[in-house]
Amino acid sequence: MDNERAESFGVWLARQLKRQEMTQAELAAALGITRAGVSAWITGRAEPREDKKRAIAEVLGTDEATVHLRTTDAFVVRPISWYHRRAHSDGGREYGNAAAFAFDADVSVLAREATQNSLDERDDQTRPVRVRYVLHELTGEHRQQFLQALQWDELLPHYEAAAAQKQKVGPVIAEGLRLLRETDTLLLLRVDDYNASGLTGPEYDDGRFAAVVRRQLDSHKSSGSAGGSYGLGKATLWATSRLGLVLINSTLSEHHEGRTERRVIGRLDLPWRQVNGEAYAGPAWLGEEDPNPEYGSKGVTRSWWADEATVDRLQLSRAGSDPGTSFLVVGAHDAAGDAGTVQEMHEKLVRSLAENFWAAMTHGETSAPLVEASVTTLRNGQVLIKEERVDPHVHQPARSRALKAYLDGTTVDRLTGLDQVAMAHVPLTVPPLSGGAGTPMEHHAVVLVTPADDTDSLPNQLECMRGNRMTVSARRVPDLPMGTNPFQAVLLAGRATGRASDDVDAAERFLRAAEPPEHDDWTRTEEVAATYARGALTRIRDFRREMNVAVRQLVARREKKTEGGPAVLRELLRLDAAGAAGGRRIDGHPTVRNVDGGLEPSGAWRVRVEVKLPVREDSWLMAPVAKFDVRSGSKPAVQWAELVAEENCRVENGHLRFDPGVRAASFSGVTDIESHPVAATMARLIIDLQKARGAAT
Repeated sequence: MDNERAESFGVWLARQLKRQEMTQAELAAALGITRAGVSAWITGRAEPREDKKRAIAEVLGTDEATVHLRTTDAFVVRPISWYHRRAHSDGGREYGNAAAFAFDADVSVLAREATQNSLDERDDQTRPVRVRYVLHELTGEHRQQFLQALQWDELLPHYEAAAAQKQKVGPVIAEGLRLLRETDTLLLLRVDDYNASGLTGPEYDDGRFAAVVRRQLDSHKSSGSAGGSYGLGKATLWATSRLGLVLINSTLSEHHEGRTERRVIGRLDLPWRQVNGEAYAGPAWLGEEDPNPEYGSKGVTRSWWADEATVDRLQLSRAGSDPGTSFLVVGAHDAAGDAGTVQEMHEKLVRSLAENFWAAMTHGETSAPLVEASVTTLRNGQVLIKEERVDPHVHQPARSRALKAYLDGTTVDRLTGLDQVAMAHVPLTVPPLSGGAGTPMEHHAVVLVTPADDTDSLPNQLECMRGNRMTVSARRVPDLPMGTNPFQAVLLAGRATGRASDDVDAAERFLRAAEPPEHDDWTRTEEVAATYARGALTRIRDFRREMNVAVRQLVARREKKTEGGPAVLRELLRLDAAGAAGGRRIDGHPTVRNVDGGLEPSGAWRVRVEVKLPVREDSWLMAPVAKFDVRSGSKPAVQWAELVAEENCRVENGHLRFDPGVRAASFSGVTDIESHPVAATMARLIIDLQKARGAAT
């Protein structure tokens, strides 16, 4: 038998002695050998004969197969209980987990943060990580059985003490308890990932398990392209629970204590409290008592290797043996208040996954997606809303088309068709590290532009991403030429480009450092200021300016030099700076600031109009007028087939009521082709704002 296996036996035997609180000398006495003999087994210098293995199995109270295979621990019955951390001896108090307040307790934020964590921990890089969200509403006997498995009666005094406090966390817990008592309903939200690393590593020392379960602000990312870097995202799990409670079941990608499946623990985050005269610091853990805790506190609980019946009672069962982790949020809610039912929460989860991870879900002809996601809703174990897999081409058709073209290598340098994708490069100068002798490094990001889909409610946006292609920011592109047809643009920076080079790695590190905890922008952060030489913010501003310039250039390339075609849109569409009487408007009157638009296939004009308004206490009631500037004669007005209020205004009987006190507003409209005196391509369209009849000045 080789030395590697002998060492494996020694590690396994040492753990069994620790679990059974047995010393090497006690085992030696039970076997009738010297302590030195047991020590040789433990250190891997030797391995016992078969007769001694049978004797070891008998002493440990297990069967011979367990000793030979060593894929599981010898069975030891240890009660599962809650351990509540005692209060600090110096009198310090924490009235909640500060990390939980870095984000709103919004299910869309949870979906963003939890899925990004799963994506960052993808195990097999040739396959996507699968993320499954399961909303589960428990009522009646189903709810009661779950609470019993949770040992609710033991937790209740701690909850009542926490709920009685006036600090911010107290009222949230009090509301959770009230709903639990009065509605007989408990909502669970389980986040399962597969083909992820799982919570590997030791119980207390450095590793994924300790970073998630034991520590705060420990990111412990295994990839340089990871989306997270602050260690804050995991806090959204506990923040989404009205009860501050999350249960965990992990299947590990590498063995720990000889096992990989059903590593289970629960963590409760409560504020400082007093229960039965004893003060507690805050967190508590559900697990088996650690016979030899590394930090010497008696009663400390650790994770345990649960059986299938236990994980089923705790609503933590997983499908198959693929590595990954299941997080169960107990008492889930949406703090934003716009998803009050399980149906609404289901829809909100789907929207958030589509908005934030459409790019990671998009794949090419020869490349797999990085992530697959779905949402399912149950009630008492029965399907209420069937599993809905998030399809990026349904939710983000134009952007998905753009990225797929890049992945397949089918982009063009100018747009001549509605399904084409144009590509350009955008320079990013990565500054050198502070205090070093390095020089700036230039990275070429990629910008993609494609015509917007008819269903796009927010066209002309530039969406930026890096790393594993999670959306960092999405903004409207400024200063577009008049007549620009609606489009969508995507910027890929760092490793999102799919390239491997020094400048890619440098850009990835720089942009990651430039993201705030929300990972929703590239800006000057403390990490950037501390790590990079002066001028880093200027580099970011230059990068943002260059990406907008690249988009505008690609949009301009769409124009054709043919009579009556898209090239003449800019000439056909203009705003009217004059008033109804033809004189110049005074500064105290609403004026049209910008017009974007294009010709519909039907021959109608579709326009979006931005309005500048003088500030006043009363609202403005204006009549938006569309006129054809024909080659001769007066400018005939055309009718609106559709008029839609967008920002800071509303439509009233064909007029626009602009809100008082605002400086800018916008509306959109489609002209009625029946009212066109000539074909739209034969005249310029003028947009004018006139005072509505009967309106006060």
